[in-house]
Amino acid sequence: MRDLLAIDALRAGYGEAVVLPSMSLTLGEGQVLALLGRNGTGKTTLINSIVGITRRFGGTIGLGGLDITAMRPDQRARAGIGWVPQERNIFRSLTVEENMTAVAQPGAWTVEKVYEMFPRLKERRNNFGNQLSGGEQQMLAIGRALTLNPKVLLLDEPTEGLAPIIVEELLRALGTITRSGGICSIIVEQNAQKILGLADRVVILERGAIVHDAASSALKADPAVLERYLGVAGAAAH
Repeated sequence: MRDLLAIDALRAGYGEAVVLPSMSLTLGEGQVLALLGRNGTGKTTLINSIVGITRRFGGTIGLGGLDITAMRPDQRARAGIGWVPQERNIFRSLTVEENMTAVAQPGAWTVEKVYEMFPRLKERRNNFGNQLSGGEQQMLAIGRALTLNPKVLLLDEPTEGLAPIIVEELLRALGTITRSGGICSIIVEQNAQKILGLADRVVILERGAIVHDAASSALKADPAVLERYLGVAGAAAH
């Protein structure tokens, strides 16, 4: 299995503050990584550093064998970094379809394929971004990231604040996406149990460093790890 994402000794943060002192992480094709940790441990900073919106003090980032370390965020997106931030960042004054066609790149994930996965978006294709519910906006944010045909899909708390029925629909869709090949995913999620069934691998951060890296199945079998690092008995990891 070839590495799609290779982070080596990345030192990054904001302004003069170093949040990630030396982060090294690789992710292979088809892998789904759940990124867990208490608030303020560097999860979003790691995602933002891959996207290219933090300050880098050292280290490198490779994407499918290409060194993207010096690239701007827009160049990284074109190279294959798909990003669904917490704020979703959809274009509110564009229609659902315009949101996706505005960024689409050639590849397996077409607008029609996104509609197959999220029929609700097809029904709303002519609605503006600001006319969608929170769940629909999240579907659109994911669909828009997919039409870039990324190599790496980054999702920062994709289920936050959504109704349980929408969460189930999104997790099912993420399962479909990640099994479709040619892509790997990093999902930041506050609720560990929600994501363990979807992820192959779990990384737990503490103070910007990896303190646990194991197969998801191993973490399911040893809930004491969740309790130790996240302060939960396997339920919600805040």
